[in-house]
Amino acid sequence: MSVVLRTRITDLFGIERPIVQGGMHCVGQAPLAAAVSNAGGLGLITGLTMGTPEKLAAEIRRCRELTDKPFGVNVTFLPAVVPPDYPGLIKAIVDGGVRIVETAGNNPSKWMPLFKEAGIKVIHKCTSVRHALKAESIGVDALSIDGFECGGHPGEDDVPNMVLLPLAADALKVPFVASGGMADGRSLVAALSMGAEGINMGTRFVATVEAPVHDNVKQAIVAASELDTRLVMRPLRNTERVLNNAGVERILAKERELGSAIRFEDVLEQVAGVYPRVMYKGEMDAGAWSCGMVAGLIHDVPTVAALMDRIMAQAGEIIAARLSSMVQPASPRVAAQASA
Repeated sequence: MSVVLRTRITDLFGIERPIVQGGMHCVGQAPLAAAVSNAGGLGLITGLTMGTPEKLAAEIRRCRELTDKPFGVNVTFLPAVVPPDYPGLIKAIVDGGVRIVETAGNNPSKWMPLFKEAGIKVIHKCTSVRHALKAESIGVDALSIDGFECGGHPGEDDVPNMVLLPLAADALKVPFVASGGMADGRSLVAALSMGAEGINMGTRFVATVEAPVHDNVKQAIVAASELDTRLVMRPLRNTERVLNNAGVERILAKERELGSAIRFEDVLEQVAGVYPRVMYKGEMDAGAWSCGMVAGLIHDVPTVAALMDRIMAQAGEIIAARLSSMVQPASPRVAAQASA
């Protein structure tokens, strides 16, 4: 049975289902974002993938042609010798009438007044409670809490969601979604039970029909087990969880060889400019690309609508049948002890 779940996240973003699509480099484009939004979730365009304000503005228009439902734009703030045109990208978001932004990377405080003035709701991605509290203090509307299981950058604390989510629930006032290890109705119900108001899925959405990536990528995720990801760039304190391949093995060999003396330049060939080769051309050994441990739970490549319908049906079955069947009235003796 399917179920309608109303949470603070669905209310905040005006969506029907508490499911957010992660902002993923080379993946978060209009066809996927629109498909997620049309299926009742929150789809996200990845701003830096578009590259320029003009291309982002065009992708926003393209997404609006594909859906009349709410969607957002991910903006990741990264240190760089030549930084992206953040003012131009944000102007494209504002001028495009987008009212939801997911921020990630560096603290977005510099841009919060502009977002607030434009009536934009901000969900910020964090990998620790201390960073989440800081984000809450600068006025973000919601948070995405990323556990150690997640693909991409899990931070340096290595705290999995079974511990991180309840800690976040105890500490935060704003609503948050759980990210990392999310794939199905079980993930959704578990996240809700630990205090989250929804889930964010990245890797699971890559393995869908609408994801604008090469089929080699989708099949690699389907074929992978939970043991097939690796952590790279740990010595650089820029840890990234990626799917193992020949390029990743070259990075790990270089890390073993150079130890603490390693520099980013030593692995540049396996990380810089790799995504278009992998995602669009299907060159699976070109280098490192983000993938979560949740790959072990992914066994097919459905449409986005079919996937989200399945998630909600499984969540409904768990809540209405499996969990409710376990609830029994307490015996008089147990009830007396509880009230004592």
